[in-house]
Amino acid sequence: MTPDLFGEIDPPQRLLMGPGPVNAHPRVLRAMSADLLGQFDPEMTAYMNQVMALYRPIFGTGNRWTFLIDGTARAAIEASLVSLVAPGDTVLIVNFGRFGLLLREIVERIGGVIETVDAPWGEIVPLDAIAAAIERTGPRVVATVHGDTSTTVAQPLAGFGALCRAAGALSYVDATATLGGMPIEADGWGVDIVTGGLQKCLGGPSGSAPITLSDRAAEHIVARRHVERGIVREDIANGTGARIGSNYFDLAMVMDYWSEKRLNHHTEATTMLYGARECARVALGEGLAARFARHAAAGRSVVAGARALGLTVFGDDAHRMTNVTGILIPDGVDGEAVRRRMREDFEIEIGAAFGPLQGRIWRIGAMGYNAMKHKVAITLGALEAVLRAEGFATPPGAGVDAALEAWKA
Repeated sequence: MTPDLFGEIDPPQRLLMGPGPVNAHPRVLRAMSADLLGQFDPEMTAYMNQVMALYRPIFGTGNRWTFLIDGTARAAIEASLVSLVAPGDTVLIVNFGRFGLLLREIVERIGGVIETVDAPWGEIVPLDAIAAAIERTGPRVVATVHGDTSTTVAQPLAGFGALCRAAGALSYVDATATLGGMPIEADGWGVDIVTGGLQKCLGGPSGSAPITLSDRAAEHIVARRHVERGIVREDIANGTGARIGSNYFDLAMVMDYWSEKRLNHHTEATTMLYGARECARVALGEGLAARFARHAAAGRSVVAGARALGLTVFGDDAHRMTNVTGILIPDGVDGEAVRRRMREDFEIEIGAAFGPLQGRIWRIGAMGYNAMKHKVAITLGALEAVLRAEGFATPPGAGVDAALEAWKA
């Protein structure tokens, strides 16, 4: 029997204005259509070196060890934690949303001893509370999220790395949702590892995760190096520390692959590397300051437009992510019906929520290729029409007018 071949993929041309993924930049998609190369072809290894150079300014670092993890943003999170944390190590997690809980989940699976310093969803954890928790727990590693899309809140990180270093702890920051859209200052913050993703502010597809490691973190991880038996070489020695508990996410071996050693670890995801390279070229070509200002304008416009429609914006303006905005679902309005109408009538996707915010907020993202004035205006105009259809009275045109005015601010 001939199997059903279904049909050529032909997805709808949907405007993705949720918390991610967003629509990829056309230049990124074009780059990803280029021919494949062998993983040790000199042209391919040259592209790998270029990627390392391109992502250093995006991370705000001079770190030598700046490269890609093949996998979604979560792959880089897990690679960082499994390579930093050995079973029995104490890890302090700064927890203020779903993705702080994810850090806890991963460390629990590694066998780390969990300590947390917490804030309610929608709030940040003050630096003095982190300092007190470090003093109380004596952690080996301190881990936090920068911008948590589940709450739309960005955790301030000035001084964070210095606190950790003063206590002899290594630091990790998950910047999946903010890399390329809000300033990331790996060196300025003094943090040891920062990871990101392509599918949000960088305007690419999910599947490749940029990462940067300080020399201090690299030294700690190389001390745990245990080279895979089938690729042992006399010039690469094992470390004396506990073997990293994952083969695929073993940063010591991945670093050897990205170094001049070119020690085979896996087959590099060529097409994703092309895409990641172009994401960085687009961001740097625009200029990081201009890019951050564009994301700030987009976020400001979404907030102003939502309020002009008579909606309440979730969270604190002082610590709001620029690229994702939470909007409280009004009483009597079916939040999922609004999302369905947005998708079916206007081909626009906005996000729902998780955990204690499930059913309470929508999340509108304006980032990467979608952090544009006209895309914000189109989304708010569609939201106004859908809200009226669902019985919620809104001032006609007020959302778009307020958004356009806020963009100029």
